[in-house]
Amino acid sequence: MTTTASSASHSHHLSPAFPGRAPWGTASKLRAWQQGAMEKYIQEQPRDFLAVATPGAGKTTFALTLASWLLHHHVVQQVTVVAPTEHLKKQWAEAAARVGIKLDPEYSAGPLGREYDGVAVTYAGVGVRPMLHRNRVEQRKTLVILDEIHHAGDTKSWGEACLEAFEPATRRLALTGTPFRSDTNPIPFVTYEEGPDGIRRSAADYTYGYGSALADGVVRPVIFLSYSGNMRWRTKAGDEIEARLGEPMTKDAVSQAWRTALDPRGDWMPAVLRAADRRLTEVRKAIPDAGALVIASDQDSARAYAKLIRDITGHKATLVLSDDTGASAKIDEFSNSDDRWMVAVRMVSEGVDVPRLAVGVYATTISTPLFFAQAVGRFVRSRRRGETASVFLPTVPDLLSFANEMEKERDHVLDRPKKDGEEDPYAESEKEMEEANREQDEDTGEQDMLPFEALESDAVFDRVMYNGAEFGMQAHPGSEEEQDYLGIPGLLEPDQVQLLLQKRQARQIAHSRRKPDTEADLLELPAERRPVVSHKELMELRRKLNTMVGAYVHQSGKPHGVIHTELRRVCGGPPAAEATAGQLRQRIAKVQEWATRMR
Repeated sequence: MTTTASSASHSHHLSPAFPGRAPWGTASKLRAWQQGAMEKYIQEQPRDFLAVATPGAGKTTFALTLASWLLHHHVVQQVTVVAPTEHLKKQWAEAAARVGIKLDPEYSAGPLGREYDGVAVTYAGVGVRPMLHRNRVEQRKTLVILDEIHHAGDTKSWGEACLEAFEPATRRLALTGTPFRSDTNPIPFVTYEEGPDGIRRSAADYTYGYGSALADGVVRPVIFLSYSGNMRWRTKAGDEIEARLGEPMTKDAVSQAWRTALDPRGDWMPAVLRAADRRLTEVRKAIPDAGALVIASDQDSARAYAKLIRDITGHKATLVLSDDTGASAKIDEFSNSDDRWMVAVRMVSEGVDVPRLAVGVYATTISTPLFFAQAVGRFVRSRRRGETASVFLPTVPDLLSFANEMEKERDHVLDRPKKDGEEDPYAESEKEMEEANREQDEDTGEQDMLPFEALESDAVFDRVMYNGAEFGMQAHPGSEEEQDYLGIPGLLEPDQVQLLLQKRQARQIAHSRRKPDTEADLLELPAERRPVVSHKELMELRRKLNTMVGAYVHQSGKPHGVIHTELRRVCGGPPAAEATAGQLRQRIAKVQEWATRMR
């Protein structure tokens, strides 16, 4: 068997059929990164290979081309694909059939039918019966393709089952678009290397990041449109709190304001869905079959969003509630139609291959970078040069941070040092990841136990984020200023997107300057001069207020509690722990005023 790099290149010009097989490698030409990864693999012939490629780059094509090569050269005799969900398992079997590899997606036990070259299973399925798969792997030389391998670290049992089942495999190919996890569970068959700082990080054998894929025209540029607005809710204690999305507040308050925004009974979601539908109409002028997806937190919200979409557009939205057989059929039907909208819950965000999706609404409170990257990955697959993707977000600091870091390539970190006072955006609880990656999106009843009640919400167009830069001034939904950004053409080169956004912002600023001050009912500053304040900065304001109150205690002789109560009475608002940045600044100014008077 030839194992040189040149043979990789040559192999793609061989006769397109195996002896007695259907054509292999149906793509007439591999993308440069796929060819590069193939050549590296064939030259090195490793037992384990980790390929990290941004969502939409074509990991499946690479994996199946490599599987064909290994089968053709008798390195392996069968293939096992492990996927995160039932839907993806079937998707893999369909894609493999197109290149002449027959995988059984319904395999459960016993001998494999002679007509099959292998099986497609889920991580959960391997977790239930690891020895069944180990026996199969031991009987014949096997290539195991571990799709989105970070899922093998979802639970300790899944990781252990994968190790047990596939330790004897002849070859293992691990794939992921998002190698980092929100925890420090080691991922099976992944190599970790210690850096100069003593921290162990995952080491990929081949990496193809979003920035590289964007430069190559393999993925679409993503325009993020963020919406702020005033939120009002009632806490469990019965206090009514009002806050503006994007204002610095405690983590709990951010979460409650965010949930209030996503409540379908308020005005925020209808306004954002109307804006997203207008954006979709604009995109469809250039991409006639472009579709839109709302990623919802739970089934009740998903149903309510689907009803809102019907009321707004006059057209029914495809509703996908769980990862079952019916859901797969619905997703396939939507993919092959030119319908406008799909509403789905959680896990459909990862790996679902609907290349025509070009507009998204992030209507879930899952705030892990892993889930965010997977969700955005649904919209970036490019079919022709110049297509753009648009994702609508609430103005929440974590989400804006993830949006601005789209091009950052990350590795899975095993050791995470804790620094005093530093918030780690990846240190989300394992429970949240389990929620995000739940295979069946059943109703949990958790919504009934939330410690608040959403009362009221409105929406304000806040900013556009693109390529790490921020554009735009605040504008009312339906206004000319908002339409300036919603009306950006759907076919543009990445540099044209940047130029157009700069022009739109300049026009908005010029228009603002001509208006009388009395008409400026929104914060009329360009986005880059309106930073979304972090939780850390909020803590700093709270610390400053407590220091000022402490100094005033000595000056006035009044207890701390009395002064805080008086500040709340005079300035309004909730206790300091729940107060917004504006409310804290107001109280700091007031206590300074009191202290000055006493001198």
